[in-house]
Amino acid sequence: IYVCVVRKSYQVKDSVISTVTTKVKGTGFTNISGLGAHVWDVADYNIPPEGESSFFVLTNMIITPNQMQSSCPELPDQSTICMSDSDCTEGSSDVRGNGIQTGLCVNYSETVKTCEVLSWCPLEIDTDLPENPLLAAAENFTVLIKNTVTYPKFNFHKRNILPDVNSSYLKQCEFNRITDPHCPIFRLKDMVAEAEEDFQTMATRGGVLGILIDWSCDLDFPEHYCGPKYSFCRMDNKNPENNVAPGYNFRFAKYYKTTDDVETRTLIKSYGIRFDVIVFGTAGKFNIVPTIVNVGLTLFSSLCLLLLLLINYTNIQYVFCCQEYTGHLPDMVDLLQKDCIIDQQLQVLPRRSHPDWCLCGCCLPSNQPQEQLCCRRSIGRCITTSSQFGQLVLSRPVLEAVLLYREPLFELTEGEEQTAAFRHCVYRQYISWRFGVPPKESLPVMPSCSVWRIRELFPSKVGDYTGLRISRTRSPMSS
Repeated sequence: IYVCVVRKSYQVKDSVISTVTTKVKGTGFTNISGLGAHVWDVADYNIPPEGESSFFVLTNMIITPNQMQSSCPELPDQSTICMSDSDCTEGSSDVRGNGIQTGLCVNYSETVKTCEVLSWCPLEIDTDLPENPLLAAAENFTVLIKNTVTYPKFNFHKRNILPDVNSSYLKQCEFNRITDPHCPIFRLKDMVAEAEEDFQTMATRGGVLGILIDWSCDLDFPEHYCGPKYSFCRMDNKNPENNVAPGYNFRFAKYYKTTDDVETRTLIKSYGIRFDVIVFGTAGKFNIVPTIVNVGLTLFSSLCLLLLLLINYTNIQYVFCCQEYTGHLPDMVDLLQKDCIIDQQLQVLPRRSHPDWCLCGCCLPSNQPQEQLCCRRSIGRCITTSSQFGQLVLSRPVLEAVLLYREPLFELTEGEEQTAAFRHCVYRQYISWRFGVPPKESLPVMPSCSVWRIRELFPSKVGDYTGLRISRTRSPMSS
């Protein structure tokens, strides 16, 4: 259901191919030093007039008028401040400077001297940025976005200007997410507000705003259900903790000649908002091939799972039963063991001899191959000398608790029957410690050293032990 319905795996997919053109409209007025009263139309603030799925609107600026090719003092910094001509190198230039040094040290102000440079003079002082955007009226400018998309795999073509739209409608409509969501004309202030930004703040130093157009469509439905979905977000970094080189700006110049035929220019460092139109989307349409493939894979996976459940039903049921059966006893034994103290210090008892296959030095010979097992794979200390062996296997309080848990009316008095019961209980404790709950058909075998250590502590009076035998219950028994 998830694959077929939610992921729509019965469809063939295709990615959108898009083209975008924009047209900005609006006028503004400024009256600033160096430029005077000036009316700004689209040819002044829309720079460049055509971009690749983007457009720029000028909102703030630093103007340096009447620049001419001449010599003038360089702006002061650590590399340009001088005391005499010897501090300046004729013909040298700095990539961060403004021109070519003449080799002279001249007055920049009454107190500061800098190296003279050949450049466009007077030089631009780009620290005098107005605190408020000069072209504040730009917030009411509008832009017409014309977007055409194609899904070539389905031969599907559509524009964001709907087929029933006429020129009269375009002259008066304006995008509004509630009242007019299909109008392709957007007010700049509204787009910035939808990105949760303030236009005047962003316009002071500039920025980059993304206009996102989502053309994701289900082409199994009629064509009129497939349309653009607009959203807006700020694309440049405005993190206050990392505010080096904030905003967006660039320079351009307007050139002209004086009556003396001298080339002059007005340099403008422009700040503004660049709008990037980003189109994306995926379309899907029903196709019999992916439908058969995905349905077949789903049915095959379900069938395999069902067969595995049927084959392993008995084993799964057995595991759950074992977990339920043994769940409480280990918890009770753990509680008893917390304060359990062994009555005697376990030590290695002396043996008369040990067979060649024994590596711990505590095993006894046996003529039965299944009992010729040592606790070690290399020469070393026997497991029966470990503290865990005494605490988990031979602890008298633990054994009594286990026996009473299994048989509440069991008599703990001395006797052959009670000793045998303790001996078999120790066997089970050892198997539980070393093997856990063994599978139904398994045959855990205890090492010879462990078996004889247990028999020494819980001996048979007649010294008759049957040895390893297979029980039809969950674990083998040794007596």
